Amino acid sequence: MRSVVQRVVRGSVKVEGKLISEIGPGLVVLLGVGRGDTGRDAVYLADKIAHLRLFEDNEGKMNLSVKDTGGCILAVSQFTLYGDCRKGRRPGFSDASPPDEARNLYNIFVDELGKLGLEVATGCFREHMTVEIINDGPVTLLLDSKKNI
Repeated sequence: MRSVVQRVVRGSVKVEGKLISEIGPGLVVLLGVGRGDTGRDAVYLADKIAHLRLFEDNEGKMNLSVKDTGGCILAVSQFTLYGDCRKGRRPGFSDASPPDEARNLYNIFVDELGKLGLEVATGCFREHMTVEIINDGPVTLLLDSKKNI
């Protein structure tokens, strides 16, 4: 499972011009589910992201997590994180999980964040979305559960 984690001032998701979700200060997480990912990957990433120290303390050091700050998370499914661009000009997505499996693991990820006490907003799975991300810092990290478990 892969994610792009961005510290944000705000973030939102629209579908067909209609606002679906929005958050204020917190994290936008673009989440890709790969073939062979399991619930263990989802739980690992949820815990890791909830506790990453990406927010500044009173001394200006990144020592606080989104949990510590009371921030929110906007979780957006993003199968294109598994795009393979090594051959040709069009990415291949054969490493992305099939939609039904991906939806299940995405939901596990979102549920785990909620169990950790975080307010979580979501995008719309398998919909064309307009995602607004107002990055703060900018702070952007790439996480891959297969490189850490």
